[in-house]
Amino acid sequence: MKYDWILFDADETLFKFDAFKGMQLMFQRMGVEYTREDFEQYQKVNKPLWVDYQNGTISAEDIKHTRFKGYAQQFNTTTAELNSAFLDAMADICSMIPQARELLEALQGKAKLGIITNGFTELQDVRLAKMGLSDMFEHVIISEEVGVAKPDVGIFSHAMEKMGLPDKSKVLMVGDNLHSDVLGGVNFGIDTCWLNAAEQPHCQDITPSYTVKCLSELKAILLATA
Repeated sequence: MKYDWILFDADETLFKFDAFKGMQLMFQRMGVEYTREDFEQYQKVNKPLWVDYQNGTISAEDIKHTRFKGYAQQFNTTTAELNSAFLDAMADICSMIPQARELLEALQGKAKLGIITNGFTELQDVRLAKMGLSDMFEHVIISEEVGVAKPDVGIFSHAMEKMGLPDKSKVLMVGDNLHSDVLGGVNFGIDTCWLNAAEQPHCQDITPSYTVKCLSELKAILLATA
């Protein structure tokens, strides 16, 4: 195979991340109805926080606190409790992206696998265990633990050190986010694959090594070089 290491993003690359359903389940457990309109108001706060996080201007703790601050006041609880309740709900509704398991199983023994995610530590181990994937990845690199988020090259440098400093030409980064997964990989000097399931417009300033609509396409590309 052309690559010795395949690094994956987590959310919307390997795992479905339906935040609305997660919020619904969290509030259902609190005995509160949660609507799509409620979620849209929440996203007006949440989405810009993730942009700031990727830009390195706020921390993971800032996201946890700020996005749930209004709800904490409304329901007389803490942002920490709400964040944990949300991540618990997300773990409970977790499912895999189509063809993800088949791709991972096909790569076993042909390349080493890792994850680089901007998600939160609290969710990762639970989700991997629930999906039976705990032993499949050599390393799970989480921005909250490293202190920098994709696309910052620092998180890729950290991953490479954990991996034993392999030849960059033998490493592929796979992700659905053009501005964190792909741009981060490109800036670090490794090959990248953009999982563009939604067929979003290409960006002239960011050029992935490969673009696929589904993981079965990536599987065919990788196994053709095996």
